[in-house]
Parts: sequence; C-alpha cells; structure tokens
Amino acid sequence: MTEKEKMLAGMVYSATDRELLEDLNGVKEVIHRYNALSPADYEGRLGILKELLGYIGDDDIIINQPFYCDYGKQISVGKRFFANFHFTVLDEAKVTIGDDCFIGPNVSIYTACHSTDPIARNTRQEWAEPVTIGDNVWIGGSTTILPGVTIGDNVTIGAGSVVTKDIPSDVVAVGNPCKVIKKL
Repeated sequence: MTEKEKMLAGMVYSATDRELLEDLNGVKEVIHRYNALSPADYEGRLGILKELLGYIGDDDIIINQPFYCDYGKQISVGKRFFANFHFTVLDEAKVTIGDDCFIGPNVSIYTACHSTDPIARNTRQEWAEPVTIGDNVWIGGSTTILPGVTIGDNVTIGAGSVVTKDIPSDVVAVGNPCKVIKKL
C-alpha cells in the first residue's frame, strides 16, 4: 500500500511521504487562492470550495476567510453550512458534517494522531481517526474537536470547549474536557 492509502485506511503512515507532501502543498495553493478572494466574491469562493472539498450538500455554504485544511477532499459538509473566521480542519481522515451546522470563529477539527512517546513521534509516523458531526449542530467559537469524535444531532457545543469524547444527540455540552450539561 502507498502511504496515502494507509492514511485513508486509518493505518499508521509516514507523514513525510513525498506524495502526501505534494498533495498538502497543492491544497495550500488552493487555500491561498480562496483566502485571497474578496469576501464579496461569493461565486468565486463557492467555485473553489467545490473544487477543494469532497462533498457539499448545496450551494448555500459560507466559509468565512481565512479557512485552512490539509487535504480538503476528506471534508464533507451538508446543506446550509456556515463556518466563521479561522476554521481549521486537519482532514487526514474523513470529516463529515451534517445539514444546518454552524461553526463559530477559531474552531479546529483534528483527525491526525501522534504517539505520546517522543521517540516514536519523531519518526513522523502517524495515523488518523475520522470526526463526524450530525445535523443541526452549533459549535461555539474557539472549540477544538479531537480525532475519533462523533457529535450527535441537535447539539450545541459551548465556546472554548475541547471535545475529547463522543457527544450524544439532543444535548448542550461545554468545557475542557467537553461534557453534557443539559439534555434538550
């Protein structure tokens, strides 16, 4: 298997593989074009998002600039998606976001995993775990969502949260680590 195939399969792979680095640099060029567009150029921004992302539910999508991601094609967003400034997605694994989701400013979603052992980490070997966010979800500003997390439907995640574990549907959750504080 290639290192890219390993990455996409959730296996340990070399993050310094030439093909992966070339893909990352190509996406950086696309992201640079996106972030350089006038915010008023909705059609231009939509065109780049359609080129960059793996799936878009409809044309009613807004991702405010600046926006950052690693590969883009691993990201799927549903209908009526909105993300505010400084949305960052490290999409080494799939990131699936449902319909009617709203992302506050400075939100980060991570799928890349690294060893806690410094010797192993320094080999640049890593793996990735997908993130799934259901329908009708609001992610408050400056929230971080860690690898392997699933957030259910009809959820509000409070600003500044660090989501380390799955969050069920129909709740409000906040904190570091993020915990359910209210059932809807």
